[in-house]
Amino acid sequence: MQLTNLVIIPARGGSKRLPGKNLKELDGIPLIQHSIQYALLAGSLIDKIVVTTDSNDIAQVAMDCGVEVIKRPTELSGDHEPVISAMQHTLESLSGSYENVILLQPTNPLRPKNLLKESLESFESSKVDSLMTVDFLKEKFGKIVGDKFVPENYIMGQRSQDLPQLYRENGLLYITKVSEILEGNILAEHNFAMVVDHPFSRVDIDDITDFKFAELMLEMHAS
Repeated sequence: MQLTNLVIIPARGGSKRLPGKNLKELDGIPLIQHSIQYALLAGSLIDKIVVTTDSNDIAQVAMDCGVEVIKRPTELSGDHEPVISAMQHTLESLSGSYENVILLQPTNPLRPKNLLKESLESFESSKVDSLMTVDFLKEKFGKIVGDKFVPENYIMGQRSQDLPQLYRENGLLYITKVSEILEGNILAEHNFAMVVDHPFSRVDIDDITDFKFAELMLEMHAS
C-alpha cells in the first residue's frame, strides 16, 4: 500500500565547525529533537517520520522520541556527501512506499508553527512536483573583481528599500515527490516557492554564532 507523506530528517554525527552540533542542547533538548517534535506535531498529516544517521547517540534520541531510525552507512556520511544520497538510501531501506518526502534539516530547528500544514496545502493545490521555502533577500551583495567591489543587485548609493525584490532559499523545509528523489532531484522542474516572512527563516546553524542567534530567536519569540 502506498502512503502519502514521509518525513526524513538527516543528521550526521560529525560536524567540523560545531562539534556534536546535532546533539547540542538548544532550549534544553538536543538540536535534532526540535525537528522531530515539529514533525510529530503535524499528527495525521504525516504517515511516517524517519531519522537517517550514522551516529548511535543521535539514533537513541530519535528512538526515545518514538520515531524510526535508518542507520546510514559510512560511505554516505562524509562532509561532502549530498543529502540526496541519504534520502535515496532511506527510501530504499523502508518497507513501505510513499508519494511525497518532506525534508526537515536539523540545522533549521525553528519553524513557524503552521508552516508544514500550509506548505502541504500549497503543494497539493499547486499540483507541483516539489516545494521549497524562501524569504526576502534584504542585503546588498556583489562580486570582487580584482580589488574592486562590483554591486550585483543594486546601484551604488541606491536605498535598501528600492532594491529589486529577490528571494533566498532558507532551508526550513522541502517537499518533493518520491519519484523525483529517486531520480536524484530534491527540487523538480515544476517547483513551488513558498515565501516565509518570519525571523525563524534566518536561523541556520553551522557554527557557534548561528547557535547563539537561534537561542536569541527562541528567547524573543517564546510563547
